[in-house]
Amino acid sequence: MSILSIQSHVSYGFAGNRAAVFPLQRLGFDVWPINTVQFSNHMGYGGWGGDVFPADHIARVFRGIEDRGVLPECSAVLSGFLGAPDIGGVILDAARTVKRANPGALYCCDPVMGDYDRGATVHPGIPEFLRTRAVEVADILTPNQFEAEILSGLRIRSPEDAMRAAEVLHGRGPRLVLVTSFKPDSAADGSISLFLSGPEGAWVLTTPELPLHPPLVGAGDLTAALFLGHYLRTRDAQDALELMADTVFHVLERTVRDGSRELRLVQCQDRIAVPGRGFTAIRV
Repeated sequence: MSILSIQSHVSYGFAGNRAAVFPLQRLGFDVWPINTVQFSNHMGYGGWGGDVFPADHIARVFRGIEDRGVLPECSAVLSGFLGAPDIGGVILDAARTVKRANPGALYCCDPVMGDYDRGATVHPGIPEFLRTRAVEVADILTPNQFEAEILSGLRIRSPEDAMRAAEVLHGRGPRLVLVTSFKPDSAADGSISLFLSGPEGAWVLTTPELPLHPPLVGAGDLTAALFLGHYLRTRDAQDALELMADTVFHVLERTVRDGSRELRLVQCQDRIAVPGRGFTAIRV
């Protein structure tokens, strides 16, 4: 199976396509990356070099792939950091084109906008685009809790709040909604969760919260990619959640142990390819 991944690219470190392509390849997918930006490193360092690619550049790269006649082989489109609002329109056009070529293909949208500790970290216009246009096209949506509140217009402080927000989003398009970095007010100290909602129900999966100081960039990109990959392989949302969570926790744990600011993906590649069963999703 092949996946078209349209995201940012960094030369040093792991974020965007650098956090998604290699893990998906280790799961056995042929990944076709299109980079929305090329930066020296992720923006968490406070300084970087490089450029945001214009929307026309991304469209021309996609058209080149389309001209090869391979889109019927594409099982999914994955998108992440946009760089500029007009890039979003190109991504939605690409997702629709892939779906016409392969009606069974899925579009997984990771609506990157920011987080509670940093606020919104994207250009004006991107949150509105994601809320009003991208949600309607996505089959799978993977916001963190902060982003899920922006997209749904609801405060999320409990699993019940998360279920209400997910229902709002389901009503606008996505079949599956995965809320990452989920911390309800009732959460035990030292824990963090993922919330998943789909046609078969809703689940919460909880892991220990690791001391990520400064916060790691790229963990959300890795989460979205692995969830999509496992779901494409099993078509079982709960199973995909548990397999993804095991690998992501293992990667984060190794990253913290090594004292690295970058995800230790290469060092954890065997766990990416063959995840364990370290965590169980609980139906809510």
